[in-house]
Amino acid sequence: MPTSPVTVSCRNLWKVFGPRPQAAIEQSRTGTSKADVLAESGHVVAVRDVSFDVREGEIFVVMGLSGSGKSTLIRCISRLIDPSAGQVLIDGVDVAGMNERELREVRRHKLAMVFQHFGLFPHRRVIDNVAYGLEVQGMAQAERHRRAREVLELVSLNGWENHYPQELSGGMQQRVGLARALAVEPEILLFDEPFSALDPLIRREMQDELLGLQKRLCKSLIFITHDFLEALKLGDHIAIMRDGEIVQAGRPEEIVAHPVNDYVAAFTRDAPRAKVLDAGSVMTPLTGDIPTGDIPTDDFAVPCQTKLEKLIPILARHDRPLLVVDAAGKPVGMVDQRAVLLAVGGE
Repeated sequence: MPTSPVTVSCRNLWKVFGPRPQAAIEQSRTGTSKADVLAESGHVVAVRDVSFDVREGEIFVVMGLSGSGKSTLIRCISRLIDPSAGQVLIDGVDVAGMNERELREVRRHKLAMVFQHFGLFPHRRVIDNVAYGLEVQGMAQAERHRRAREVLELVSLNGWENHYPQELSGGMQQRVGLARALAVEPEILLFDEPFSALDPLIRREMQDELLGLQKRLCKSLIFITHDFLEALKLGDHIAIMRDGEIVQAGRPEEIVAHPVNDYVAAFTRDAPRAKVLDAGSVMTPLTGDIPTGDIPTDDFAVPCQTKLEKLIPILARHDRPLLVVDAAGKPVGMVDQRAVLLAVGGE
């Protein structure tokens, strides 16, 4: 299958707060911990040698606890703060090397950000909040209001155009923030913990709404969260940060099935494994070691992406191993009840 193009690429990105960031970077490269760099030099290494790619149509989630560096990272990507070293490439062009005019153009047309605390103008009606980015671009009022109404309908807020932010619930205000970001038709959307201030029920609704919008719009999304379950629900790929570094990155099922250390494993303990893991993550790969007679036939084949919650009743009905096939229909492995039950049980 063809691979989507890379829209955002971070390459060996660092952010150090302090008067001599390069000296702190060199010290960190020798293996000195973040805590020791701070104790010895007074510098804070907030982002440490981070690299990853985000592809078109992908939700890339950066998950970490407070102080892990995730919010600093997203501010480096948008260049709300300047990186100390490394590159942030947007469509192959380094944001760090852009002048003010070039950066303004990127922010106006290619990139938009949705914040945790909404960032709405209290004195502006909803329609004018949504149209603000288009106003900055110089679009005429009639045209920007037409576009604002389109995106308000997209986020289920049609009819609320003439209200003010304080007349809306928290979830509705966040929808306005999302509509404002979508109005400028950016290629890339950055979300800095946008749902963390919402009540749990509203939060789940907004997660579902975002997933529905993404299916229709196929943008490149970078989503920051401290909630591992939210990361699992939203992310096509997840990067877990600790002390400014990415300690593991991969598909949700890879991280849940194969955490690289105890820190990551602690997050996965409460994961809904049957909803996250798929046949490809628990199958026995087909190799020359498996006797031909033990390999299931195509009559009992399931795609690699089949989640275990759907696989369990199929295995129960057939009471025999199933053949696992890739996206092209090629047999790549086999899976049985024992493998699935062990995986669901965390073994």
